[in-house]
Amino acid sequence: MKKEVPVGVSARHIHLSQEHIEQLFGAGYQLTEFKPLSQPGQFAANETVEVVGPKGSFGKVRILGPARKATQLEISRTDSFAIGIKAPVRESGDTEGTPGMTIKGPAGEVVTNDGVIVAARHIHFHTSDAEKWGIQDKQQLKVRLGGERGLVLEHVIARVSDQFALDMHIDTDEANAAGAKTGDTAEIID
Repeated sequence: MKKEVPVGVSARHIHLSQEHIEQLFGAGYQLTEFKPLSQPGQFAANETVEVVGPKGSFGKVRILGPARKATQLEISRTDSFAIGIKAPVRESGDTEGTPGMTIKGPAGEVVTNDGVIVAARHIHFHTSDAEKWGIQDKQQLKVRLGGERGLVLEHVIARVSDQFALDMHIDTDEANAAGAKTGDTAEIID
């Protein structure tokens, strides 16, 4: 039986705490939905911010909602070179000891001490999908990515939860290397 999963390509984006949303957009501000994402309850917001590093900045960085416990910027390795922030590869939420950034919004500015990562490639599994395929949470997988320059990715982290929908997340560098795009299918081979 083939273990095929849909591919989602993640461009640079930011998750903000409610405290930082209010500092950037005003007291009591709530994000508004632009479009839903593959994971239940998650959405791309209409709102964007500017992110500044030592060498440059990115304007119109999309905020993903809802608000999180901690602010986190997810960029590609290429992005990290462009703005001069040496972001480590980490799982989402693992920001201890990572570089910080300056975030600018229409109502203010936030300077963080940490929170910038290159997101580790991963696959979200609903518990039922993981059980069907014998996959454990945090398991390292090998995945064949199609595309005009297809390749095999190692160290793909399985993330298993009743709250997830089946979807593989890679960044723009990985997608460009394979010639892959959102909506393609990848196959778990080990």
